[in-house]
Amino acid sequence: VKEALEIDRQNGNNLWWEAIQKEMRNVRPAFQPWNGNPEDIPKEYQKIRCHMIFDIKLNEGFRRKARYVAGGHTTKTPSTLTYSSVVARDSVRIALLIAALNGLEVLACDIQNAYLNADCREKIWTIAGPEFGDEAGKPMIVKKALYGLKSSGAAFHALLANTLYEMGFTPSRADPDVWLKPQCKPDGFKYYEMVLCYVDDVLAISHQPMNIMDMIRKTFKLKNDAAEPPDTYLGAQLSLNHSGHAEGWCISSEKYLTNAIKTVEERLQKEGRKLPKTGCSTPLPEDYAPELDDSHELGPAGTQYYQELIGILRWAVEIGRCDILLEVSLMSSYLAAPRKGHLDKVLQIFGYLKSHSRRRILMDPSHPDLAATSFHQYNWHDFYPDASEKLPDNAPEPRGKVVSTHCFVDANHAGNKANRRSQTGVLLFVNRAPIVWYSKRQNTVETSTFGSEFVAMKTAVELTEALRYKLRMFGVPLEGPTNVFCDNEAVYRNVSTPTSILNKKHLAVAYHKCRESVAAGTVRVAKEDTSTNIADVFTKLMPSPKRERLLDMFML
Repeated sequence: VKEALEIDRQNGNNLWWEAIQKEMRNVRPAFQPWNGNPEDIPKEYQKIRCHMIFDIKLNEGFRRKARYVAGGHTTKTPSTLTYSSVVARDSVRIALLIAALNGLEVLACDIQNAYLNADCREKIWTIAGPEFGDEAGKPMIVKKALYGLKSSGAAFHALLANTLYEMGFTPSRADPDVWLKPQCKPDGFKYYEMVLCYVDDVLAISHQPMNIMDMIRKTFKLKNDAAEPPDTYLGAQLSLNHSGHAEGWCISSEKYLTNAIKTVEERLQKEGRKLPKTGCSTPLPEDYAPELDDSHELGPAGTQYYQELIGILRWAVEIGRCDILLEVSLMSSYLAAPRKGHLDKVLQIFGYLKSHSRRRILMDPSHPDLAATSFHQYNWHDFYPDASEKLPDNAPEPRGKVVSTHCFVDANHAGNKANRRSQTGVLLFVNRAPIVWYSKRQNTVETSTFGSEFVAMKTAVELTEALRYKLRMFGVPLEGPTNVFCDNEAVYRNVSTPTSILNKKHLAVAYHKCRESVAAGTVRVAKEDTSTNIADVFTKLMPSPKRERLLDMFML
């Protein structure tokens, strides 16, 4: 802000005041002057204070931005919902995959001053400040949903929902911020149009998505009055990949991380430090054990900084950098009381990202080639006579091309050297597109590799069931059971062979859960060689050559 003010002074202008005036032109219709005495305002109306906040849009040529917000923290929580539209990240990945698979176009738009389109759900008033010009000092009744109010997100969500309902869309039960509408191409191909909402950011997927945007434009004003193919969404860069054997959407966090790394480096520079350059061929050293770090604990300021860095890394994982999932999961265990050594290793992760900034994922719509001999079929009727996959009775009619689902699962037995808990790693694909990635320490201490791998298998089956449910509720037709690959021979045989007997009774729940899922036709299990089990990158720290080879199997 100081740098912007200095530039304004040198150029003899006042861009901040221009930004305030622009904001007030947008926000002024949200207020209705109270022409009587303030004492006559009904008692159910609560007085609040409002103020301006300022920002500089570095990616838009140093543009100044002002936002008029209400002090919503001083109001009582309304009885209505405070919900806002937040589409799940895996839903976005599925939608981009479906777009490429069915030959659909994708358009994005940003609704301008979104909340101000909705009526205010709270009874509040304020005194106009100097930014109101001649009306300064007057009592103002708030009529529209100001930014900062607890109910504004829900008010805008309801308005947008009504608009989409009128357009013929209905929300999916698996993700209420994914809206579906049956549609048909001129050649008779049936599919579902999709609208995805993240507050005021909207994605439309259709063979004619501009028609959807034109209908939204009738109710809302779009920023720059534009609806274009997306280049960013939720902080990730989107681009169509035309090279190689498949055409699909690529998701990259390179721009997000470039800005984040720059911010980290600027702070380190003030402290006379730099991001590490050596030893950054991997995010963390192969032999590193954060649970054994005995360096001094960080103070309150250091702890807050550590938490901020982990927050940045977590979002990078959410928007595509699943190659650092394990490392971020390990370091996230120390958010409450991090040590100096933990902070140094988190900075090493940033050093790795700086030198490996181009990793991205491709929503590849092609089906993988699988050997049918990898899977064996048995008659499970004597063991689970009533086993059948639970199909949602309210799922929409399947439309579009069929997809296949695949899962890799692994566990690092007793990987934590302090409490000997194991780490579970799961990677779920739809066709060749990675959709769900998972890495988490197990809740129990398993005394054998077999036990930790079986617990991981149960987690993989549960994640698979959730993904299959979501796909069905999106109207996506599924091809057969999900193919699950694990590298433990004992788990593979116990799960896939009806006559196997479990000797470890404490694993009975996981044992029967996985076997019944096989009997029901939800999953089928195959043995995967350890050298090609890509879920290993979510369970074990490993040397760079092996790590890069596995990453190349599902990332660009």
